[in-house]
Amino acid sequence: MSGLVLKLAPRERLLVNGAVVENGERRARLAILTPGAHILRLRDAIRPEEADTPVRRVCYVAQLCLSGDAAPDEGRRQLLSGIAQLSQALRDPASQQLLAEAAEAAASDDAYRALKRLRALLPLEARLLAGRAPP
Repeated sequence: MSGLVLKLAPRERLLVNGAVVENGERRARLAILTPGAHILRLRDAIRPEEADTPVRRVCYVAQLCLSGDAAPDEGRRQLLSGIAQLSQALRDPASQQLLAEAAEAAASDDAYRALKRLRALLPLEARLLAGRAPP
């Protein structure tokens, strides 16, 4: 089976091309076969008030692109600008690799992949903001 496979808990919600879909009473497994479908688990969504750190703000922009709440050209421009700014601050090789992959995804209108790469930076950002050195 190709495409995106989602395993949903009972009553779990997700956004599919702008429509909120809720799972039923039982666990479910869905295969999304349509390439380019905009899918976002609402449990993973960053709410506006939670976009309070640099990486979270850029993740939020990627999420807006993914959900269709940002105009495609403007959303991509803001996303690429945010990634470029993060690249100036996060200089370690692992972060640079993730940011390069996020920029490549954003440039090719793959907001899901960009968001996935950016979310991988959240633990590092949390450690840095807490004053702990990265591992």
